[in-house]
Amino acid sequence: QVQLVESGGGSVQAGDSLRLSCAASGRTFSTNSMGWFRQVPGKNREFVAAITSSGGRTSYADSVKGRFTISRDNAKNTVYLEMNSLKPEDTAVYYCAVALYSSLRSSTDDYRIWGQGTQVTVSS
Repeated sequence: QVQLVESGGGSVQAGDSLRLSCAASGRTFSTNSMGWFRQVPGKNREFVAAITSSGGRTSYADSVKGRFTISRDNAKNTVYLEMNSLKPEDTAVYYCAVALYSSLRSSTDDYRIWGQGTQVTVSS
């Protein structure tokens, strides 16, 4: 059974850092791009960051550019999201996902396997 499990969320103060991890099991995803999304109650899930299958290219939402870094370790079948200079508006449930393609994707429609999410709460 294919599964994604996120970890690393928590409650922090504005300006702090967190590192999210997403471990995949059941099969390898080294040929798929992967992404991070986030969602707050009452709003659509929004794109945060994506990384190509090789890890050579990344893309970010404007709201996190320069503060968040996505990376992956294909040997460990894991993708990471390093979040620095956190702001209260970063508060959300963060989800990792496996894309249908090897290229960068920012639409939820292009992702087919999702984790259960991890809560990130940033207080001012």
